[in-house]
Amino acid sequence: MCKSNPLFAQWLSTALVFCEVIYHFRSMIKTQLISLLMFLCGWTYIAADQVDFSDGWREQRFSLFSSNEFEPSGETLGIGSDGTVSMFWSRLPARLWGSNQARWDWEVTSSVPPTDLTLKGGDDRNLSVYFVFMPETSIPAANAKLTDLLGDDSARILMYVWGGNHMRGDILPTPYLNELGRTLILRPASTGQASERVNLRADFQRAFGTEPTGLVGIAISADSDDTDTQIRARVSNLRVETAR
Repeated sequence: MCKSNPLFAQWLSTALVFCEVIYHFRSMIKTQLISLLMFLCGWTYIAADQVDFSDGWREQRFSLFSSNEFEPSGETLGIGSDGTVSMFWSRLPARLWGSNQARWDWEVTSSVPPTDLTLKGGDDRNLSVYFVFMPETSIPAANAKLTDLLGDDSARILMYVWGGNHMRGDILPTPYLNELGRTLILRPASTGQASERVNLRADFQRAFGTEPTGLVGIAISADSDDTDTQIRARVSNLRVETAR
């Protein structure tokens, strides 16, 4: 019955030709689909490096009598601050200086009150994640302290903050770093847990109006000395990434 139907025969012939064309050009079609997907994605991660807080990190105090409790355990950093302030930091190896993205998880179970982060002596915050940028020609010696990097005129510092009485997305001047640093608000003072992903290159451009130099260091701080309160927090799964 099908054989005697000329319309069906014509349809079947066309379908067979179409299948032959698809089979013949299958490799080309696959390549074009992959190219289209890469274009739609906009950029592709080239590398992602997990930070190990137990490897090469050390504390930077600002007072002999004021020190937070940092408890590194591989990919997780526990933090306790009782009316104190200090930083936990590490230099990055040269292979990571081109990193332009970052992501991490953080949690706060005990919070300082909301503060004005633009005021010196009243700028307590639960957590800050510092990304330190510097030209390769200006990087201090391997035994330099964090304060040597933060005090260098060629350095630029992005500080992502959980704390203060400001809105998410605000970019603020810092009362201590002046033109060298900018505070970027991710969350106001509160408790809770969250995952963050930031575009370091885009944020650097918004904060300083120029292209970033090399990402040479990372620091994490908790600050409760002005309000004499308590912070209990942790940072985990910190990664720096290179994207194009």
